[in-house]
Amino acid sequence: MQTLDWIVLIGTLLTIVGYGTWKTRGSKNVEEYIKGGNSSKWWTIGLSVMATQASAITFLSTPGQAFNDGMGFVQFYFGLPIAMVVICMVFIPLYHRLKVYTAYEFLENRFDLKTRTLAAVLFLVQRGLAAGITIFAPAIILSAVLGWNLLLLNVIIGFLVIIYTVSGGTKAVSVTQKHQMAVIFTGMFIAFFLIVDKLPEDITFTKALDIAGASGKMEILDFSFDLNNRYTVWTGLIGGTFLMLSYFGTDQSQVQRYLSGKSVKEMQMGLIFNGLLKIPMQFFILLVGVMVFVFYQFNATPVNFNPAATELVLNSEYANDYKAIQQEQQALFNTKKASITNYIASANTTSEKEIIKFNAANKELREKGKALINKASEAKNIKVESNDKDYVFLHFILNNLPRGLIGLLLAVILSAAMSSTASELNALATTTAMDLYKRNTGEKTEKEMVNISKWFTLGWGIIAIGIASIANLFENLIQLVNIIGSIFYGNILGIFLLAFFFKFVKANAVFIGALITQGIVIALFLLDQYEHINLPFLWLNFFGCVIVIGIAMGIQTLNLSKKNSIEN
Repeated sequence: MQTLDWIVLIGTLLTIVGYGTWKTRGSKNVEEYIKGGNSSKWWTIGLSVMATQASAITFLSTPGQAFNDGMGFVQFYFGLPIAMVVICMVFIPLYHRLKVYTAYEFLENRFDLKTRTLAAVLFLVQRGLAAGITIFAPAIILSAVLGWNLLLLNVIIGFLVIIYTVSGGTKAVSVTQKHQMAVIFTGMFIAFFLIVDKLPEDITFTKALDIAGASGKMEILDFSFDLNNRYTVWTGLIGGTFLMLSYFGTDQSQVQRYLSGKSVKEMQMGLIFNGLLKIPMQFFILLVGVMVFVFYQFNATPVNFNPAATELVLNSEYANDYKAIQQEQQALFNTKKASITNYIASANTTSEKEIIKFNAANKELREKGKALINKASEAKNIKVESNDKDYVFLHFILNNLPRGLIGLLLAVILSAAMSSTASELNALATTTAMDLYKRNTGEKTEKEMVNISKWFTLGWGIIAIGIASIANLFENLIQLVNIIGSIFYGNILGIFLLAFFFKFVKANAVFIGALITQGIVIALFLLDQYEHINLPFLWLNFFGCVIVIGIAMGIQTLNLSKKNSIEN
């Protein structure tokens, strides 16, 4: 990183934090602090909703996901437009009519206090974990690539978010997210055009897509019912719809974004805007990853993109074995490059088959490299991540972009981390203040509630930094966040659907059903992890929702039967 990159990076982040703090200082009441004074326009809501979901993980992991597995991940979002329509028709009018501060207030009106408290606690657990991961994700990767201190990065990211979120509440989050999204879109478009520009002169964008297609990276739709495949049209439409319904309809970090709207119409338009733009945005980010893949068909790649992992293995007893893999990969790269040149010139099936064969051989070499890294990690008792999906895009940025733009792209990553973390801290504090503290301690003055909300925001910020400081990488960070959500979201969504559509079901049946369901969902997840029952995590959203509805209805029916038999 050069001086110009530091100026761009630090200047961008401090401008966003300073503007957000100055613009929204001095909230006088709870309505203003938690709902932003109900002053948000639809485009602010749409961008804020999108920024909350699009964390740094999106811009680090998604290109790496496409680099390794192609465009198929976009199917994960196919349920989003369906969910947006349902939320606009059912959830928003109800929340607005009841004038709730949190989604969970509605559950007390429909059921009782313990059901409201249970849903709020489930949200706090899963979103508290996710807040730590959204800080940890960029910190661990920037630490490994740039050599920055990991703990210091966690503290800096968390502290910057805490400053303006504590100061201005919901309005500060919404105001800053508009500017953060502007930085994000600008940076990603510049990165895309620079990647295409850096391809060989005779490789046009169309030819680049041909190379990606020949390598199996442009297979977008998968209509199979193969449970071994996480991302298909069906998992996206069914599991994805249930996940998005729960996330956008019952997760306070999202609900709070659109509850700040000026009217029901503004809220609905904001969500529809998000539903229309989100899939194209994810498609574009994946396409950036595919273009990075094409770039590396003409430029040598490391065996592993995580520099810390490479350094570890090269300083271990496995160094010679790893160097042999590096040499073999270089020879394979030269041969594969010739085949790609032939394919572009003639587009014959023989060259295409050769490309597929060479990509498979390269993947095998990378897997061998990972195995050596894991062995070196165990031998030295030093934990290092061998799965390098999350490092691919950052490796490209740091090694191929001009000065100034490196700082801008790092600002994109950190802005995304700050935007999603701010929403999470804001929602965690609101839920704690309104659903737990106020509801169980009695009425408080407006000033007292604003102050306690600020203290809860600070407290959750410190907890998030703490979680980030002890977290460890999973297979892929964007999957980890979605896995955590999938374990809890289906159950929470089922509780809300019972409240909306199953009027005969009462509080005790729902409460008991939710407790049993959460245990079942966690058991299913653990069975898939350790017994490999081939259950993609997206289906946990569907099963959690269906199970809680089924159990609650069953318990209520039994209760009614007993009551009728006693009366007779």
